[in-house]
Amino acid sequence: MLQAGWLRGDAVLALLLATRVVAAFEPITVGIAIGAASAITGYLTYNDIYCRFAECCREERPLNASALKLDLEEKLFGQHLATEVILKALTGFKNNKNPKKPLTLSLHGWAGTGKNFVSQIVAENLHPKGLKSNFVHLFVSTLHFPHEQKIKLYQDQLQKWIRGNVSACANSVFIFDEMDKLHPGIIDAIKPFLDYYEQVDGVSYRKAIFIFLSNAGGDLITKTALDFWRAGRKREDIHLKDLEPVLSVGVFNNKHSGLWHSGLIDKNLIDYFIPFLPLEYRHVKMCVRAEMRARGSAVDEDIVSSVADEMTLFPKDEKIYSDKGCKTVQSRLDFH
Repeated sequence: MLQAGWLRGDAVLALLLATRVVAAFEPITVGIAIGAASAITGYLTYNDIYCRFAECCREERPLNASALKLDLEEKLFGQHLATEVILKALTGFKNNKNPKKPLTLSLHGWAGTGKNFVSQIVAENLHPKGLKSNFVHLFVSTLHFPHEQKIKLYQDQLQKWIRGNVSACANSVFIFDEMDKLHPGIIDAIKPFLDYYEQVDGVSYRKAIFIFLSNAGGDLITKTALDFWRAGRKREDIHLKDLEPVLSVGVFNNKHSGLWHSGLIDKNLIDYFIPFLPLEYRHVKMCVRAEMRARGSAVDEDIVSSVADEMTLFPKDEKIYSDKGCKTVQSRLDFH
């Protein structure tokens, strides 16, 4: 019996190794090899084996809330509101077996405050390959929708792209970067997909996630943060209720927000407007330390201070916030 077990194990191993080789050539051959392995073992399904060598859309894959929390707390600096709201929003959404609509988040703040970085963290926690996943789709306004005279074409393409990808994977993630550079009206093409419909043309979008990234509203966020600072209050005292209503109205009325007079706001289809606060000098130093560790370098506080000192701070008199956040930390560190 022991020898038979070895033989079966060797056969399965050989077949699994064969799938690695043939996977690059022909799916049918892969299927035959996997089917043979399943028949020998009696307990491995086609999907079990196939998904070891190819990315699969696993709708039942739970969110590791502890891992997401750790990522946000250890890698995102100075953004207590974003950390709290994103963690609660994603955890609640993924724990809901029957959501009534897709989760839609709109992230706002000046460049370098962490919006893109957060979208990367979210993608990696939802799909192992992160932004490289076949189920995570990134749209950049200036790249994918550059021409104002082609708005109707972009709307049609966007609908087809989202419909096709959600049909293939219900828990797809769609990230729209540079929303403030998106021509007005384009984003409203996806309004039916974000609404409270059980299905649209036979497809359910309720388990998908949409994330908008925008610099629009950065002035409103900075004003609130500065008001708190001048009143002697800590930035951690700022609550979502202090900013979200002002932010949603401001973006709705901003012709350069990508959401100007958008039905997405008018019909309350965006679940959270998440403000990213301007970063202070101390936060820039945190970014430098994190980048040095990521490069495998020992943290040198002299270099940390030198890089942080190169940043331009505003307002002119108080010099509190970095005008580029942490955006240029990597390139500046290269010179030290």
